[in-house]
Amino acid sequence: MFCASSLLKNTRLDKEWDLTDISKKIKVPIKYLEAIETETVACFPQEPYCSLIIKDYADYLGLNGEEVLALFRRDFDQKRKIKNKKSLLFSFTPRFTFMVSLILVVLFFLVYLTSEYVKFHQPPKLDIVWPLEATVSGSVIEISGVTDPESTVRINDDLILVDINGTFQKKISLNSGDNNIVVESTSPNGKQTILNKVIKSSL
Repeated sequence: MFCASSLLKNTRLDKEWDLTDISKKIKVPIKYLEAIETETVACFPQEPYCSLIIKDYADYLGLNGEEVLALFRRDFDQKRKIKNKKSLLFSFTPRFTFMVSLILVVLFFLVYLTSEYVKFHQPPKLDIVWPLEATVSGSVIEISGVTDPESTVRINDDLILVDINGTFQKKISLNSGDNNIVVESTSPNGKQTILNKVIKSSL
């Protein structure tokens, strides 16, 4: 709170003087006197007019105009410094920007490590294209599918080549009757995904 403003207001009230009368006497718009007494900084007149008004107002009230003006400036400077300090807390200084950037980089790195850890410890994906019918008339069928490119695939224990996209295919010879086709995908960490289907051959 501005001590000088309180001093001016309290002195006027002690004398039971009205702002309207004072405004006419010292020829200052009443809105400026009200702004000074209520500390409404946004309504203060521009300098040097503001300082002249404060000094004339103080002198009119019987106070030492120079001392009140010095007190007012001191109070105003203190309040302005406090306001500036508060605004600096939320300003985007180079240090603040660097710290935010560093935190974001660390968070991104942690998210990346977490995703890689989860991916490494999960069994590989495995999608198989089976024959449309459970019973086939031929003695050979083609099995194809998609898995993780780093994984190894076996069909009925036979190692199958996997390309860079993770796709593979293999022709399987069938025996007469039921044939259990087992497809295994094994990731580098040993995790497995196994799918199987019984295909009947009517030779």
